[in-house]
Amino acid sequence: MHIAAVLGGGEDLAEAYRNRLMCAIDSFVQLYGSGREIAIFSAPGRTELGGNHTDHQRGHVLAASINLDVIAVVARREDTTIRVHSEGFPEDEISLEELEPVTDKKPTAAELIRGIAARFKQYGCPLETGFDAYTTSQVMAGSGLSSSAAFEVLLGNICNALYAENRFTPVELAQMGQYAENVYFQKPCGLMDQMASSVGGAVAIDFANPMLPAVHPVAFDFSRTGYVLCIVDTGGNHADLTAEYAAIPAEMQEVAKYFGKDVLAEVPSAQVLRSIPELRKACGDRAVLRAMHFYREDGRAQGESDALDRGDFEAFLHLVQNSGQSSYCLLQNVYPSSAPEDQPISIALAVGSAVLGGRGAIRVHGGGFGGSTGICAGCAAVPVSGGYGIRSGKGLLSRAANSFRWRHDCIDIR
Repeated sequence: MHIAAVLGGGEDLAEAYRNRLMCAIDSFVQLYGSGREIAIFSAPGRTELGGNHTDHQRGHVLAASINLDVIAVVARREDTTIRVHSEGFPEDEISLEELEPVTDKKPTAAELIRGIAARFKQYGCPLETGFDAYTTSQVMAGSGLSSSAAFEVLLGNICNALYAENRFTPVELAQMGQYAENVYFQKPCGLMDQMASSVGGAVAIDFANPMLPAVHPVAFDFSRTGYVLCIVDTGGNHADLTAEYAAIPAEMQEVAKYFGKDVLAEVPSAQVLRSIPELRKACGDRAVLRAMHFYREDGRAQGESDALDRGDFEAFLHLVQNSGQSSYCLLQNVYPSSAPEDQPISIALAVGSAVLGGRGAIRVHGGGFGGSTGICAGCAAVPVSGGYGIRSGKGLLSRAANSFRWRHDCIDIR
């Protein structure tokens, strides 16, 4: 298949991608030597269209892979060492003979590598030799585009090819990535990010059975709507806010446990509403509000998928806008509770709604929070033919399935 068809763009995009691959190969050779048989792997970032923090409660999400990816140039070694050099970062090195989690220090990318390798070994794959890999990524860390999930899926694809003759499915590779992030990186993420990156395309996912999620491809051409999907750089970063992120599933599960269940999907919403006075005392107000967000957001994610299936884009936008309000008011993942004076996502949501004037939708994208450094993302659909985008921090990125383009008519809110 022609590379332009794979990327969903024209010859200019294809040529840029070829050049990127050649530069990555050159960098690999400089680091690890020439004359070796190499293989190239890729895993995309993802955008969350619906279902903000519903996956870890076995709910529904709507997500899509994007054409920003992380690529790897890989060659086998003759010993049991794995070395991964990611552009802009120090090299990570692990031994296939030492695959237990390292718990006495802050986890790094090495733990993700170790976790993925360990999972393949647990499944009976012979890990006889390691590999060298050079990676370069367009999926910005902390952007809400799931750079960690893309990296995990990339590692899964590498190990699947080298150690398992590609017998594991995209869903199984996503589950391996979640395992590495939960157990080795010590971050209690759901499965949505890894699934969207591994399965690819636009997908509606039902996590009622987390071991066998139901995946429904959504065949909708966004390019025909006259809208683009924008990732707004608010100048914040959720990369180092694991405690804030972890509190969301923990508080939702606390409400579920009040009823003797593990996750909110197992508790009828009416039962929660009837028990609000008792839940406020037992779990706290924020946990109750976050539980209410789950039920409403879970229904919205299903409604968004249904709207796209029947071609009702206006209904989809309405649900997206309501999702943003719910994340803001109920889920409360717009800014960290420890830094209320720093609210770049709140500013982006407020200004974005004013700029759109009802002609689009804007919502929290990904895990949320922000307010440290680097990038955090809000998600907005804005008309192609008029109006403005929003810029804060490092600018505005406009990338959407079947409609990839940059926008430059931005309001600066820095």
